[in-house]
Amino acid sequence: MPDVPAAFALAPHPAFARPRGPVALIVMDGVGVGPADEGNAWHLARTPYLDRLMTAPVRGELAAHGKAVGMPSDADMGNSEVGHNALGAGRVFDQGAKLVANAIADGSVFEGTAWREIVGACADGGTLHLMGLWSDGNVHSHVDHAYALLDDAVNHGARRVRFHLLLDGRDVGETTALDYVAPLEAKLEALRAGGVDARVASGGGRMITTMDRYEADWDIVARGWAAHVHGDARRFPSATTAIDTFRKESPGIIDQYLPPFVVADDDGPVGPIRDGDAVVFFNFRGDRAIEITRAFEAAPGAFEAFDRGRVPEVTFAGMMQYDGDLQLPKRFLVSPPAIDRTLGEYLAKNGLRQLAVSETQKFGHVTYFFNGNNSEPFDRETERYVEVPSDRVDFAQRPWMKAAEITDATLAAIDEQGPAFVRVNYPNGDMVGHTGQLFPAIVSMEALDLALGRLVDGVLARGGIAIVTADHGNCEEMFSRDKKGAFVPREDGNGYKPLTSHTLNPVPCVIVGGGAGASFVWSAPESPGLANVAATVLTLLGFAAPRDFRPSLVRQLL
Repeated sequence: MPDVPAAFALAPHPAFARPRGPVALIVMDGVGVGPADEGNAWHLARTPYLDRLMTAPVRGELAAHGKAVGMPSDADMGNSEVGHNALGAGRVFDQGAKLVANAIADGSVFEGTAWREIVGACADGGTLHLMGLWSDGNVHSHVDHAYALLDDAVNHGARRVRFHLLLDGRDVGETTALDYVAPLEAKLEALRAGGVDARVASGGGRMITTMDRYEADWDIVARGWAAHVHGDARRFPSATTAIDTFRKESPGIIDQYLPPFVVADDDGPVGPIRDGDAVVFFNFRGDRAIEITRAFEAAPGAFEAFDRGRVPEVTFAGMMQYDGDLQLPKRFLVSPPAIDRTLGEYLAKNGLRQLAVSETQKFGHVTYFFNGNNSEPFDRETERYVEVPSDRVDFAQRPWMKAAEITDATLAAIDEQGPAFVRVNYPNGDMVGHTGQLFPAIVSMEALDLALGRLVDGVLARGGIAIVTADHGNCEEMFSRDKKGAFVPREDGNGYKPLTSHTLNPVPCVIVGGGAGASFVWSAPESPGLANVAATVLTLLGFAAPRDFRPSLVRQLL
């Protein structure tokens, strides 16, 4: 046994003993519990294994949105980042959206050194560039945050401002870009009338431009860099004109896939980023902000992902620090949540072997986010991380994704490593749900069902226990609803308007296995949520959870 620090000592559980096999936490990403109707891909899919699993005796539902995962209000949907933070932390921490909103409300964001340095660069004649996801989805960003930065900068002397807009259509309605761009253009026009040179300079759909994650496709970042920094993309007189033109040229295209564009006048692009400028990437969520941050901050010769060409010397800041281990970015406006003593760290300090597996699209969720925003293992001797490379393709064309390969890799690694705890993420329900296409989402659930059945049966056959849950809802609601709850018809009358965002639905949680001697039941704690899962894992491993963890979801059958 290792020499366990006192702060991480785990007492034996008085009623539970560790099973012969692993305790496996299996996350069906983006699979919530929704109405059994024609917009529910899970309901419409043939999922015999899940159907049987959902009748298991130890099961319930968990809150995966709003205050249960640290969001500002229960009107805020959850997401994979805050969901995996809660799963791994065992407690609820205020998350990026809430932290930023509070810092703006109390003015502390404007009093910090980082913001003063940004404003100082603008006062010295530099241009302020505000870059990020332009919507109020509150998953990666919120337009209100950027407006607050704009107003304060102008009040403190900024006289030249450029926006670089990443269009959403994923966390908000799929074709709502103009609902957000038009008010911005109107505000900037009013600023110009008052003597402030404020314009939209560039933009593009988030899945095409800038917002790659986990190094899945650096070409996305390269396109954004070319447009934002060099003014190198198709030119238009305004962002509105660009969006309208792309829609006319590609009927049915949704915002997240709109090509990159540059706003230009008779003198050329209106807002390339130059030496002496200030740049704020105003997304608060880290996964899709890290790569563009690296492009801005990496020294010459230390960046090989793509040819950056001219690299401007700028004052760069992120809304938050996106990776604490790598200290990216060096300058940030709001401190991220300080998540300590996660489940993974407790197990590492106590010498238990751990295994984390997913494909590229969600690999960081079972590692970085699950570990409380730490990218490195706590103990390389006992932790093993397995990444299955994702396909670089529209996931509606590959709805099965890498579910089979994830299962293969997990079972093989269990046999090789003999871990006590395993965590796995199947991205299908989320990544295919975000496409807004019902049939591929149905296929994704059927592929998940096959893979899940093999994995759960494999865990049980090895004497383990499987906890099957999700991090938030998505594919169970593929159509938009009006305020009365009815599906919203498409404008062309052909079916219903797709819903590409996450949902407010609870997620399932089923616990099976443990061998013939298993005799535990659902404990029904008050307001169960994702943060209750960490204590549940510890309980099933035979440990008493720390006192400040949310209580376990299981208790011994008397």
